[in-house]
Amino acid sequence: MSWIPSTEIESARGTREVSLRTHHLTKRRIFLDGPITAETAQQFMEQLLYLEERQEPVTLVINSPGGEVGAGLLMYDLMQSFRPELHVFCAGTAASMAAILLAGGPKGHRYILPHSKVMIHEPMIREGMSGSASSIQTLSESILEIRDITNGILAKHTGKSLESINKATSYDHFMNAVQAVNFGICDSITDAIVSF
Repeated sequence: MSWIPSTEIESARGTREVSLRTHHLTKRRIFLDGPITAETAQQFMEQLLYLEERQEPVTLVINSPGGEVGAGLLMYDLMQSFRPELHVFCAGTAASMAAILLAGGPKGHRYILPHSKVMIHEPMIREGMSGSASSIQTLSESILEIRDITNGILAKHTGKSLESINKATSYDHFMNAVQAVNFGICDSITDAIVSF
């Protein structure tokens, strides 16, 4: 059993212990850390829907290597339809699908810490994939369609042409904080994660 960090909070009913995640959620802060999976997308959706009940700013902190594109696109769609003001921070790494989520934050509200990194690339084939020529062709067409979707999202939010995004994602394109701002994935470098 793993240790879950907790804190004590005081209220009119006395003192009680809550997990740090719960404490942060009550302060309108959510975290995307670790791989993006169907499970993390579900948790993300539940948190955003809960926080959307009040029209107050929300802070999203990203430190993720990316992951499942389908789960990431669900998260992206939720961010685009989210009504309260959203501030997105890269704290550590935003790679692959996580970089797309960072770029998809509201213009002017996308931040990166000074020593954080961003990485973008084309969708990848999972190791060990095999099958008939027809199934491989279908898989290849599906991956190209996903590339067009994800690169289209990057082009939309960075202001770059689709051609330049296709070129930039043709390899693992790593960026430091300054480069991520210059590329248009982030708006500014910040020294601290702050709540608004």
